[in-house]
Amino acid sequence: MKDGYLEREVREDDALRTLTMVVYGLQALSVFCLLLPAIVGIIINYVKREEARGTLWDSHFRWQIRSFWGALIGAMLSWPLIPVFGLGLVTGGLVWLWYVYRVVRGFLAFNDRRPLPY
Repeated sequence: MKDGYLEREVREDDALRTLTMVVYGLQALSVFCLLLPAIVGIIINYVKREEARGTLWDSHFRWQIRSFWGALIGAMLSWPLIPVFGLGLVTGGLVWLWYVYRVVRGFLAFNDRRPLPY
């Protein structure tokens, strides 16, 4: 009986690990394809968030969610600044670099099975 419990726990961990990797892949894809893959990723994060609670992958889900919202808000704030001497292009570029950093740092921690900071 106990072995079945452990087996189910391992399968659930593997499933969450796979979903975490898929969302990092979608976020990486959105760096080049704009918003749509990231929207799919954030939906996955919110739908599976409760299942990830208390696991290593919980910190990754939080990291991914914060990365998405930070990039979206940064892009929305940068867009109206484009006519102001192109300032929006500079701030938008910085937001893009920040987002790339978050995806890469998150994936490296994922690969090493390390949690991410709050």
